[in-house]
Amino acid sequence: MVTLLYPALLITRTLLMVHFPDTERAEWLNKTVKQMWPFICQFIEKLFRETIEPAVRGANNHLSTFSFTKIDIGHQPLRINGVKVYTENVDKRQIILDLQISFVGNCEIDLEIKRYFCRAGVKSIQIHGTMRVILEPLIGDMPLIGALSLFFLRKPLLEINWTGLTNLLDVPGLNGLSDTIILDIISNYLVLPNRITVPLVSEVQLAQLRFPIPKGVLRIHFIEAQDLEGKDTYLKGIVKGKSDPYGIIRVGNQIFQSKVIKENLNPKWNEVYEALVYEHPGQELEIELFDEDPDKDDFLGSLMIDLIEVEKERLLDEWFTLDEVSKGKLHLKLEWLTLMPTAENLDKVLTSIRADKDQANDGLSSALLILYLDSARNLPSGKKINSNPNPLVLLSVGHKAQESKIRYKTNEPVWEENFTFFVHNPKRQDLEVEVRDEQHQCSLGNFKLPLSQLLESEDLTMHQRFHLSNSGPNSTINMKIALRVLSLEKQARSPDHQHSAQVKRSSLSKDARKSSFKPQVPVSPPADSNKPVPASPVTDSDKKTDVAEKSQPPNASPQWPTDLSRSSSSLHASNFTYSPSHLSVKEPTPSIASDISLPIATQELRQRLRQLENGTTLGQSPLGQIQLTIRHSSQRNKLIVVVHSCRNLIAFSEEGSDPYVRMYLLPDKRRSGRRKTHVSKKTLNPVFDQIFDFSVSLPEVQRRTLDVAVKNSGGFLSKDKGLLGKLLIPLASEELAKGWTQWYDLTEDGTRPHGAS
Repeated sequence: MVTLLYPALLITRTLLMVHFPDTERAEWLNKTVKQMWPFICQFIEKLFRETIEPAVRGANNHLSTFSFTKIDIGHQPLRINGVKVYTENVDKRQIILDLQISFVGNCEIDLEIKRYFCRAGVKSIQIHGTMRVILEPLIGDMPLIGALSLFFLRKPLLEINWTGLTNLLDVPGLNGLSDTIILDIISNYLVLPNRITVPLVSEVQLAQLRFPIPKGVLRIHFIEAQDLEGKDTYLKGIVKGKSDPYGIIRVGNQIFQSKVIKENLNPKWNEVYEALVYEHPGQELEIELFDEDPDKDDFLGSLMIDLIEVEKERLLDEWFTLDEVSKGKLHLKLEWLTLMPTAENLDKVLTSIRADKDQANDGLSSALLILYLDSARNLPSGKKINSNPNPLVLLSVGHKAQESKIRYKTNEPVWEENFTFFVHNPKRQDLEVEVRDEQHQCSLGNFKLPLSQLLESEDLTMHQRFHLSNSGPNSTINMKIALRVLSLEKQARSPDHQHSAQVKRSSLSKDARKSSFKPQVPVSPPADSNKPVPASPVTDSDKKTDVAEKSQPPNASPQWPTDLSRSSSSLHASNFTYSPSHLSVKEPTPSIASDISLPIATQELRQRLRQLENGTTLGQSPLGQIQLTIRHSSQRNKLIVVVHSCRNLIAFSEEGSDPYVRMYLLPDKRRSGRRKTHVSKKTLNPVFDQIFDFSVSLPEVQRRTLDVAVKNSGGFLSKDKGLLGKLLIPLASEELAKGWTQWYDLTEDGTRPHGAS
């Protein structure tokens, strides 16, 4: 499709000498797309059959008989509602366009998995979003443009109408499938930092175009707020209370969540976050404040700041008035950090973040490590002789780990993937690389590179084949590694200079927010900008291995967080939550909802159990049972937990119970690690059918314990909140990759769990 659209986009280039308003309607472009639509559909069908179908078959043994039986994208073409061309703050050798696209298609895409007699499909798809098109580099020979790059600045709105989805979910290995997962797949391929790149001349450096170096790093000091609205009420709204505020911070596709400050209208967070900025024209810093509640969190205000303004100023320390609410303001300190290819300012930077004296690997970042993983050669066979492995690469710097995609049945894998790591002190830290066989869970080779070697390299860059230790005699891995020092270049200003960053109005309406947003961003905790406190050391990774399930170092950057409010579907039973990385100012505080930190809840439950017994013999499961599906997805490197239902729960009061399920992956007891279902009112046999995931590798999860608690949500005065039963499930099972569905007995402290069926 990209190649077919190229003539139309080339025409757009010739119109740049004409003065456009901010966003221009492009009916001529829609007419062009309409004329091309049958051929675009042929290209999409070819893409499905020749690329997607083989990839799905190779991804899982259960999917070896997967095939598309019908692919009809429909007659309604993609529509471009507006075009914006950037002429300021862009390189002279590139053209940047933003296309506002909408696709509402009554398509028919049918698939089947013959091995399981399973048929399913999609009846219609809607997708709406802003796609960025970059034409670069401009050259002096035909076709005048070296390459075409496409990506979404943030996740598009997606709606899917499924057919036969229940049948599909019954297939082993697909228990976690939903439109949310499909949106995540779109993110992996289309949302920054990834992009689709089509080279138009052979000389273009494809790897550099596909994975460019970020334009800068935005350091966000999320300090405090004042005069927020009080959302908590008592006595059915008669008595006004306070709020339990927290913030959601977005930069493009990176999402952070602050800690919750209980019962405070003037909260002080003092947290610090670091976010990569790849495309600052058109990108904003978005912040929304919410009041945490058991069911649906209340909106406390928002603001949006143009990143071009931050780049110009370099340093902003201001109070901002919150938008969409009657009162409230937020104190932020924003620093634009430039990526420098020399180490001459490194000592100064290390001193400024106090990394020159401490020995920790955590804290504010002094540098950014950018790594392009190209390929490997002559890998050993693994455990079985004469059998090709399924290689993947584990990369780690300090406590932060990331993982490549899996390449199946080859000892000459090609990955062509890009990774970034925030580095606290490159003089003391190492890059550790290990190639593993996913099929046999064994190492195929490794090596360690002290980052100090990069400091001695030209342009702080190395591009070579690295020999693998503990591998074959000729086993190598090809990578390009660059280090960039993060420098705050303060602008020289006149004494009377005054500036206030440009604040934009949020594009998300209140109604849309209320209907779609119950913030459940699991996050890691924050880092003291004055004295970084290292988190507990842990190992292993997320798909880009999400460290929120570990004790997160403050210098990590978010990897693949999903947009919290932009996905809807005919499948309403799904409630996925994802774990972005996060910087933090203090050691994480355990959630107040965690009954681990409140042993009195267990004592009260035991007392209630004795009252229920009252001289009689209770059954085998006096507190009832819970049905769970538990499985680890090696493809996405996530633990998938489906909370199906409970039965025969105890009545918490005369009106029954209002149960919900809360989960932690121990030893992580922070709020960031919490997963929670909706509340089911006045029932002892609730049905949830909600899907949750924890980003953690298989070797790591087998050392963890799943902590499940069924709790009562209570009335409006919160006096009836309490524990209905607990369950602790050690995950050291060899069957975890296959998964299982089982009923479990609930107990008062969770220490004696056993499967009921």
